[in-house]
Amino acid sequence: MPSNLYHFEPTNAGLEARLSTIDIAAYTKTRNHLSGQVTRLSPYITHGFISIPELFDRLPELKLADKLAFEFGWREFFHHVWSREGERILSDLRPPLPGVRYANELPEDIREGRTGLAPIDRAIHQLYATGYLHNHARMWLASYVIHLRKVHWRAGADWMFAHLLDGDLASNHLSWQWVAATFSSKPYLFNAENVARYAPADWHCADSVLDTSYEQLDQIARSDQTITISPSLLGMAEPELLSKPPAQPAVKIAQADRVRLVHPWMLADQPFEGQRIGVIHLPFHAQFHWSALRWRFVVKRLEAITDTVFVGDLNELKDMLSETPSVESIATLNPGYDALLPQLCTQLMDAPRQFANPSKTCRSFSAFWSQCTEAYPQRGWHR
Repeated sequence: MPSNLYHFEPTNAGLEARLSTIDIAAYTKTRNHLSGQVTRLSPYITHGFISIPELFDRLPELKLADKLAFEFGWREFFHHVWSREGERILSDLRPPLPGVRYANELPEDIREGRTGLAPIDRAIHQLYATGYLHNHARMWLASYVIHLRKVHWRAGADWMFAHLLDGDLASNHLSWQWVAATFSSKPYLFNAENVARYAPADWHCADSVLDTSYEQLDQIARSDQTITISPSLLGMAEPELLSKPPAQPAVKIAQADRVRLVHPWMLADQPFEGQRIGVIHLPFHAQFHWSALRWRFVVKRLEAITDTVFVGDLNELKDMLSETPSVESIATLNPGYDALLPQLCTQLMDAPRQFANPSKTCRSFSAFWSQCTEAYPQRGWHR
């Protein structure tokens, strides 16, 4: 597969290059294959280069019944749950599988991508090298960590979030919970046959511990049995995870009548008559580290679309902005940012949504989709 598919440039040109290759029909047919026609837009969506409503505007041929529309809907579903449950998404939303004891630390052979299982090790190596993984590979990796190695989903979710360019607390952590059965009715499992169907030959794992039935895997998932094989001696060092940018951007905040605070999840290049200040709230990143790859992606973009970048505690901006008549931003649910942006801003806009945000938490995507799409026939959509 061409290496440029996994190169994500934090620029308008990088975004446009992804948009130009979208093939809705091919996505429907091949999206489950690691070599399929997926959009790879997720880093740009996560960091607000483009919103879901803007994507629907850019894709007027997209119908509600298309699988790509479903995928955009899944993202808004996860954010719906986040908006209703808050930081509860970071802990079990449903009781875990009964009688199973999970470790709280990720084993070193997983962190170093040397478990001896090709689909796991290749996924980890790709994650570290590119900051991206196909969704199927993410699910395999999560299932292996939770159900075969008996590691609690939160340890795995935090680890993957840190290395992904598109790491989104709702989409990532709720997906791990869905695999774990703490946000679904049953554990997600996969076997060697599934890998052979959807992955290239060098990912296959015939005659391994995964070459078994789903019934057997379900028994393992619901037991204390941990499945390991002799780890490979060939792995790779986990890239360092950082609580702040590797290089500190210079900051120079001038007096202005209008200020826009631009955080890492609102990186669209929009015109603004006033001072644009990029903001990185370090207390959040002390809890949720990022790889250097992700820091470069975000900081490079912030420096390109703002006048200056502030790195520190957002509380420190209160005095600096106290006499500024107009301070605006877009709301985010990320911890710390969510509490302090309302205190700093005279105008805080909601993040754009394509679908409604039901007042009560939808416990499944099907319930969310049913509620949110009822009105669409009256809006010119086609089922």
